[in-house]
This record gives sequence, C-alpha cells and structure tokens, in this order.
Amino acid sequence: MTEHPTSHEGRQPVAARPQERTRPRQEAAAHAPRPAAPAAVPPQPPAPPEPPQDAAGPARREGDRLRFVGAATRRIARGIDLDEIVLGLCRATVPTFSDAILVYLRDPLPVGDERPVVPFVLRLRRTDRLRLTDEDTDAALLGGFQVPVLGPPAEVAPAAELCEVIAGGALAEVLRGVRPVFGDSAAARAALPELLGDGRTLPAGHRSILAPLRGRRRVTGAAIFLRRPDRPAFEADDLLVAAQLATHTALGIDKAVLYGREAYIADELQRTMLPEGLPQPTGVRLASRYLPAAETARVGGDWYDAIPLPGSRVALVVGDVMGHSMTSAAIMGQLRTTAQTLAGLDLPPQEVLHHLDEQAQRLGTDRMATCLYAVYDPVSHRITIANAGHPPPILLHLGGRAEVLRVPPGAPIGVGGVDFEAVELDAPAGATLLLYTDGLVESRLRDVWTGIEQLRERLAATAQLTGPDHSPPLEALCDDVLDMLGPGDRDDDIALLAARFDGIAPSDVAYWFLEPEDSAPGRARRLARRALARWGLEELSDSVELLVSEVVTNAVRYAERPVTLRLLRTDVLRCEVGDDSPQLPRQRRARDTDEGGRGLFLVNRLARRWGATRLSTGKVVWFELATQV
Repeated sequence: MTEHPTSHEGRQPVAARPQERTRPRQEAAAHAPRPAAPAAVPPQPPAPPEPPQDAAGPARREGDRLRFVGAATRRIARGIDLDEIVLGLCRATVPTFSDAILVYLRDPLPVGDERPVVPFVLRLRRTDRLRLTDEDTDAALLGGFQVPVLGPPAEVAPAAELCEVIAGGALAEVLRGVRPVFGDSAAARAALPELLGDGRTLPAGHRSILAPLRGRRRVTGAAIFLRRPDRPAFEADDLLVAAQLATHTALGIDKAVLYGREAYIADELQRTMLPEGLPQPTGVRLASRYLPAAETARVGGDWYDAIPLPGSRVALVVGDVMGHSMTSAAIMGQLRTTAQTLAGLDLPPQEVLHHLDEQAQRLGTDRMATCLYAVYDPVSHRITIANAGHPPPILLHLGGRAEVLRVPPGAPIGVGGVDFEAVELDAPAGATLLLYTDGLVESRLRDVWTGIEQLRERLAATAQLTGPDHSPPLEALCDDVLDMLGPGDRDDDIALLAARFDGIAPSDVAYWFLEPEDSAPGRARRLARRALARWGLEELSDSVELLVSEVVTNAVRYAERPVTLRLLRTDVLRCEVGDDSPQLPRQRRARDTDEGGRGLFLVNRLARRWGATRLSTGKVVWFELATQV
C-alpha cells in the first residue's frame, strides 16, 4: 500500500478565515482611546471573502484509510476458525467500507501443500449488507439488490451458491492476477457473470470491487465489495484497501484450515487412545468421563481403562502422562497398550506397574506418568490396588460413607529403580470405587489434598440423596462429580472411572478340583448336572455337559496338576476350566479321517461366547451360555 505523509511537516498551512483575521483588530480597537470623530468618508463596498482552502483533506482521508485498515486487519486476525475470520471480514467492511459484501471460498479448501481438488469450485460462504432502518426499504437501500443480513445466501440473492472456475476463462484470469479490480473494468465485467451465475448481474448504478483471496500458495476464494449509488464511488486507493483486506483474510483462512486439520488429528488421536466403550464384566458396572483441559487444546496424557481378566475379574486402570501435547498423547497410548498386554498375562498389580516403569524409561529419560492399577474379584469381593504416584481412590459405601483409601503412594512411572507395593482391601457389594486424575482435584485455586477432601464430601452428599439402601446411579454420579468444578478449576485434563461393585453371591458359584485322569470328564459332567439342577437350569444340562466334557478332556490331555472347574451363575452361565499348561487351544478344521480336533468347533457353535487366557500358572478356557432359552 502506498505510503502518504501524515505528519504536520507534510501538510500545507490552512489559510485563516476572514472572521479570524478581523477579530484581533476589533479587540485592539475596543481597548484603544477613542479619537476625534473623522470627517465624513463615503462608504466603501465590502471586500469579497477569500475562499477557504482545505489542503489537508487528502492527507486526512489517507489517515482515515490507514486507521480503518489497521482496525479491520486486527479484527480479522482475532478469528481462529474459518467462520470467525470470514465474519470478521464482513463486520469490518460493512458499512464502513462497503454497503454489502459477498465472500466466496474454494470448496474444498486445500490444506498446506495438498494438491487442490479439480475442478476449481467456489462456494458462496457468507454475505452481509448494511442493516435496514425504519425509513429504508430494500429497494431504496440497495436498489433491489437483495442480500441477507449476516447469514448464508438465500434464494433471492443474485448469486449462485456454487461457481466452477473455468480454466482460461475471465474469472480465472482475474483470480490469477491476484490484484483487486473495479467492477466496471473490462476484466471484471467478463468475470462477474461467471462468478454470480447464469443470468445474474449486479444492479445498475452500484459500484463494486472484485478482490481475489490469495493465501501463501494459491487462491482460496474471492470477495465482492458493493456500494450503493448514493455513496461516493470507489477510488484508486480503495483498491489498495481491498487488497490489504483480501490478503489478511486469505492468510487467516490458511491458518484456520491448518489449525482445523491439526485439531481434527488431535481429536482422532485422543479418541483412538481412549477406549471406545467400557466392557460389561460380571459383577461390576462401569461408567467413565473424559474432559480436555480446554477446547483449543484437546490433547492430553490422561487415560482410563477397564480390562476383563480370567475368573470374572476386571482390571481398573487410570493414569496421567505429564504434559498436554501430541507427544504426551502418544506416550499415553503406548503405556495404555503396554498395560493391556501386561493385564492379559494376569500379572499382579505391582508387577504391572514395574513393567510400565521400565517401558517409560525405554521411551525416554523424561517420560513421567502416574498410574493406579486395581484388580477386582467379584467372587471374593476383594480388590487389590497398586499405586505409582497417583491420587488415592475414594470408596463410596452403600450407606453413604465415603472414604479415601489408604494406598501406598509409590513413585511415578519413569523414575526407575523403585519398588511398588500392592494392598488388598474389601470391596463390599453396593460400594462404588472412584478413580480419577489430578485435574479433578487440583487447580490454581486449591491444592490436591483440599480437592480430594472436597470430592469425598461431594460423593457423600450425593449418596445421602438416594438414601442408605440405594446407591446413586453411576452416570448421574459422574455428572455430579464434574459439576463441582468451578470456573478456575480446568487447568488440566480430567479422566474419571467409576466402578459399582455388585459381586457374585457364594450360592451362585460352584468350584471343584479334578485330577488329570481319564475319568475326569465324566466326573465333570456329573458335577455340572447337579449344580444346574440346584440352580433350576436343567434345560441347559445337555449343552453344558457336552461342552464341559470337551474342554476338560483337552485340559486333562496336557495337564500335570489338578484341573479346576468353576461354574458362575449371573445373567449368563459361565464355565471356566483351568490347567497348568501355558499352550492356548486353537480352533482348526478337522479332516474326515481325524479322530479328534472337533471339541472347540462344538464350543464355538453352541456357546454364546468363549475364549482362552494365559495365566502365570497356566491357562483358563471359558465359555458362556444364555440362562434364558
């Protein structure tokens, strides 16, 4: 944009008005002594007034333009996403610079160095016009030019929503030239019909500027500035103003598109790192929540997980990697995958944390994280917890009492050279265990222990509302916990995992040891038949006896120690057979001449679900049948 002097040295002196020149003489005559009356003199005609000179007008107008461009570009730069930037352009130019504006953007917008999609299509993104007053009408204000106020293009707008830019056409030449052009120029007269659509033209008498929007690498759109006939026409300097506005808008659009792609990648990364849904293990109900630190920084290192284990147990995990970057999220994903793998090996909680600590050290010297790993057994109604520098869990009892569990804090993961200790505690039926990250209890306004006490009091108060004989609903409990956060309490990500312990009653469990002998399958069938008769599930006897016989036969073939058989009655009937052989069974297709190899095929066809899990002492093969036929 051409620079023009605006200092006082660059301005011409303004001639004083006649009134200003005669005022000192009149004041001096008022204070001077009165002379004698002079002789009569014939009156002289008054001298004609000198015309006022306003040599500072062009400089003042240029200063106004500079101030307008500065304010408009600041308003455009305040936008973060695409809509805010386009809206900033519209609000900054209407009505100060133009009476109406149409903004077109490329559809789709290319990101970074991506090759643009062919064909080159422009979409009418937004329109804006001068607001009507009570005295004005559409016809009087814009001469019949109907543009909706601050909204998307309507059917009455004189522009098509989509425009395909023809290669080598008039519009393509104007966009390639980058510089704005007046609407009455030859290039614009040829390009505007192509941009507006077939049979659409601007109203007669309107002044317009067509400005291409060019970013760092390519044209991203175009803008049309319109003035009604009763306003001054656009000048040559207004082309420079339009160029500045178009350039800043295009650069902002580039940044917004890149930011949108980065936010999309961050959201996808965070979503894939966290579990899509929680499992539904036997004897426990689960609910979870995750909140990022801010909408503009949705990536963090907090995670939670629930992993089904053999014997109807479940592992509950919550952790927090230091930092809020993409690196923190990637490390979180690696640690979560490692925890799932270690859980599949059925290692004790303290061993899981030990291996996580080693994994964090392999990832880097400054990879620090806190983690709490707990294993709940619904049959024994016990829970084993190991902690690595994480805030302690809170147990909400059925009567409404909330207590902070005394778990050894341990050192964070990644420190190295430390031992982790596990404690085993009672997990009574109806109690709720709450695992959380420090973002829920720690902020700039309170320390972590103050926040833990407030959380404990909040849980107790919520439980009082449902009475001493009923536990609060899990989903409502999670929402109520998050409601305790104040305006200044969102300094960190928040991961929350709540587990309601239902347990399995001893009367619904049948457990036996079988010697690895040839008679073991027959004994297993008889024991299973008696248990089903006691539970009133005789209709399942044939299927259960067949499947138990096949699984126990495979276990006895490779076992050296007694085989375990357990039946669990919940909403389904679950059968578990354990042995000391670490080799997992694999389903295969038996040939016609094979005498065996069909046991797992029968299990797969008759069972509702089945699987095999390796233990530190061997393996467990299990299957489930629906209890309602």
